[in-house]
Amino acid sequence: MRRLAIAVAILACAAAAKPFTLEQVLSAPFPSELTVAPGGARLAWLLNERGARNIWIAAAPDYRGARLTAYTGDDGTDVGDLRWTPDGRAVVYVRGGDLEFLDRPDPNPTANPAGAEQAVWMAVPGEAPRKLGLGHSPAVSPNGDLVAFLRAGQIWTAPINTKAAAMQLIHERAGVAASDLVWSPDGSKLAFVSERPGHSFIAVYDFASKSIVYMDPTVYHDSNPAWSPDSRQIAFIRNTATGYTRGAHRSGEPWAIRAATAADGAGRQIWKAEDGPGSVFHAVVSDSQLFWAAGDRIVFPWERDGWNHLYSVAVEGGKATLLTPGNFEVEHVAYSEDRKEVVYSSNQGDIDRRHIWRVGVASGPPRAVTSGTNLEWTPVFAGANIAFIHAGPRMPARPAIQIGGRIKDLAPDAVPADFPTSSLVAPEPVIYSASDGMQIHGQLFLPADLKPGERRRAIVFMHGGSRRQMLLGWHYMDYYNNAYAMNQFLCSQGYIVLSINYRSGTGYGLDFREALNYGPAGASEYHDVEGAGLYLRSRPDVDPAHIGLWGGSYGGYLTAMGLARGSDLFAAGVDFHGVHDWTNRMRAAPSAAPGRSLSEDAARTAYESSPIASMNTWRSPVLVIQGDDDRNVDFSQSIELIAALRQHGVYFEQLVIPDEIHGFLRHASWLRGYHAEADFFKRKL
Repeated sequence: MRRLAIAVAILACAAAAKPFTLEQVLSAPFPSELTVAPGGARLAWLLNERGARNIWIAAAPDYRGARLTAYTGDDGTDVGDLRWTPDGRAVVYVRGGDLEFLDRPDPNPTANPAGAEQAVWMAVPGEAPRKLGLGHSPAVSPNGDLVAFLRAGQIWTAPINTKAAAMQLIHERAGVAASDLVWSPDGSKLAFVSERPGHSFIAVYDFASKSIVYMDPTVYHDSNPAWSPDSRQIAFIRNTATGYTRGAHRSGEPWAIRAATAADGAGRQIWKAEDGPGSVFHAVVSDSQLFWAAGDRIVFPWERDGWNHLYSVAVEGGKATLLTPGNFEVEHVAYSEDRKEVVYSSNQGDIDRRHIWRVGVASGPPRAVTSGTNLEWTPVFAGANIAFIHAGPRMPARPAIQIGGRIKDLAPDAVPADFPTSSLVAPEPVIYSASDGMQIHGQLFLPADLKPGERRRAIVFMHGGSRRQMLLGWHYMDYYNNAYAMNQFLCSQGYIVLSINYRSGTGYGLDFREALNYGPAGASEYHDVEGAGLYLRSRPDVDPAHIGLWGGSYGGYLTAMGLARGSDLFAAGVDFHGVHDWTNRMRAAPSAAPGRSLSEDAARTAYESSPIASMNTWRSPVLVIQGDDDRNVDFSQSIELIAALRQHGVYFEQLVIPDEIHGFLRHASWLRGYHAEADFFKRKL
């Protein structure tokens, strides 16, 4: 009877799953950049509602979300870099431009004849936003009187309380650019990274003396300045490695943490990484990679045991204390206002999800804040509470706050009423063998109406990056949030979809991320793609003659690799802005210059690791999609591939989106690309 009841429930669920459109499944607004005001009583976040990006705020005690800005339309204008003023009255932010590649020409995906601009703005509830000046990367002074920001590598300031024009603070010489602006806690000084050819300094500008002091300058790369609470010292990271080297970076020249006196720049070493695992610095997602915590301890990330964890060390030096032990990765990190605690997301005990944990800055053990089958990320302390963004396999991402153990959504009405929650499926975790035997994690989407004995067409999805991980629910990055929606849509159209976390991605430790012979060093990830196809072919519910591939960026590269090397296994593919010839990309990369040309052996391996090298065995049809203002993957990669496809008589279709960048800025561009993909698979798979 129990089995019969379960079967009836499953059939009822399948029957209740109504068809939905791409427009519906992509309609949920995407929240990001959750940030808390000083004092913890106010929260702000960014919400992308079908291309219209607005800042929302919520305040204690009811924490009911409301729009702070009122931008409308899918205009392709990005918003980000949210910063509260110290009094919690206003939010400073950036609108326009490319927020990934700063100081590059502003993208203009709507082809607006008037052009586009990137500027720093300030919004106060009940007032129209005010533009402070052209630029990006704002840092609000602790005194609340100035905003420092960057324009073309130079530091500018603008007053908060008056409408006076912005002024350039420092005039750096040619070839020198500033980044990472950090105010001293007392507001008297501004630290920044001074980027120079082949090296970088930590610099401190003193507003009283109008002078600059460099912190312990050397020929090395110094970064990530962190002030002491008394504004007298700065901790920073020193990396002695000399540029990029090809292949897996499991170890290298050890990085170090140093401290310097702000007044005169005299420095000393606090701590240094050991040889072996963790000797190459790997960052967490945080406003600061170093944090000067209570009790004069420095909190920092380190991969000593092969997993990215948080450690702390006394400012006077000594052995570092592991705060987050275990076989998992720490990802999003924030700190309490009293500097005594850390809150973070990780995949501890749940490797294909994210949950929230908290731990003291001096010692553990960590305590779980959330758990279960949902996912939570981007935590911040909001007074005695913790706020974060959460999602499930069916419910899309929403900002929330946990009060007394109860989770309250901040803007519950923001998700459209016709969003197809009940029609989505919960992907199943799978582990399969790559063609070389490595165990690979994936998420399997099975159509709700799949009947015993049926064989369905199947599709393998590969994320980009490659430093990414797909999860058992809606993703915390907008690009992969959209990809998850597309996989749900393909599943609703009857396809079995396997989303794979191939080697060189994140979430499974240092050795998995720094996979041997990956990418241009040997394309070892192709084993994972091939293994995914063989796994699907072995399933009794898959039609082995109709297995397709799709992916974007690095996933586009692997789509092209799968079609070029495995046309007997993969019948069709959709390649979003993929890399097709590693040699051209590596020669064009900034890390290849100056004087760092590819060796003959490296160039040969890179070419042989490219789809373009296997055109003679490529027979399956492909759809190539790319915006021609792509700043991540040069548009020439698509030009070269299509020329090779024509030469070899391979069927292809193309969708070029003029003036779009890599991660499409317009909602309409995502819909256009995904509709083309669905139509292509319907006809060619």
